Amino acid sequence: MPWMRHALLLARTAVGRASPNPAVGAVLVKDGQVIGRGATQAPGGPHAEIVALRAAGEAPRGSTLYVTLEPCCHHGRTPPCTEAIIAAGVAEVHIATLDPNPAVSGRGRAALEAAGIRTVLGEGEEAARALIAYHRKYITTGLPLVIAKFAASLDGKVATRTGHSQWITGPAAREYAHRVRARVDAILVGVNTVLADDPQLTARPGGRLVRRQPLRVVVDSRGRTPPQAQVLRGPGQALVAVTAQAPPDRLRALREAGAEVVVLPSDGDKVDVLALLRELGRREQASVLVEGGSTLLGSLFDRGLVDQVLAFFALLLIGGRDALPAVGGLGAATLAEALRLERVQVRRLGNDLLVSGWAAER
Repeated sequence: MPWMRHALLLARTAVGRASPNPAVGAVLVKDGQVIGRGATQAPGGPHAEIVALRAAGEAPRGSTLYVTLEPCCHHGRTPPCTEAIIAAGVAEVHIATLDPNPAVSGRGRAALEAAGIRTVLGEGEEAARALIAYHRKYITTGLPLVIAKFAASLDGKVATRTGHSQWITGPAAREYAHRVRARVDAILVGVNTVLADDPQLTARPGGRLVRRQPLRVVVDSRGRTPPQAQVLRGPGQALVAVTAQAPPDRLRALREAGAEVVVLPSDGDKVDVLALLRELGRREQASVLVEGGSTLLGSLFDRGLVDQVLAFFALLLIGGRDALPAVGGLGAATLAEALRLERVQVRRLGNDLLVSGWAAER
């Protein structure tokens, strides 16, 4: 019986909801039957193992636990899961992957084995690691996982030479993008995108607003975001990242419009994107979807700060040397310096293509 597959399905339901904690699923099995199951709840709530143990009531003694991530053995927002597993009399624990958190990694498994509980490691490991990619980046670096997303023509243009850009891709691609928005902690755009498109930046899969909205972040060195911009209106929160160059009256207008304004160090005449990511990490924003524009994406690629790429391509050619490219910035000087992707997947979305992949280590 594929019990670990069941646990992985449960873990997927926690992606986005559990952040910055990892998305974890757990299934308790006894005599060939599921007696408890659970997924990690929002921060401060119980972990997947505790949800499953509570669902099982008095039955866990002698059972087998299948869990997608090594049970924690330290006090955080909640008590250690290892202590609850040991106290419940669980006989065996199957762990998909070890916890990347330095406070746990390997110690949770060791605590279980020291209590006489047999452990099995590695079943479903690749899928489990993919589900917690954001947590791995955040817990080991303090920075959010950065997902660069753009919609472009086959020749890499995101707008025509006149600035016309809506819509390059079709409904299926836009629906997919909304599902991604619903799973991340924050969405970043540059101020030029706000000025050109006036986006809402809300997560609306299926045309319906999800309850947990990502933080909307505008990177705007001089505070040019209009106070009436849709991105500043709810639901959810909006943050405008500026530099000391932004005039105080503009900052005051943005705050009066409901935005939080944070002043960050500059990189030339722009917001220092690494300083921004550090600030978001400090706020426990473990995953960030960067939706443009060209200048912001270029800054992140130039600094080597992109972890994953979601490139939507419409089957059309725009052409023109003055048409806006998807990624600006300085770019690579040689092909050897160009960012290469690994673990690449290509899929069809309506009349468009989605190419997704992870930045290879340089």
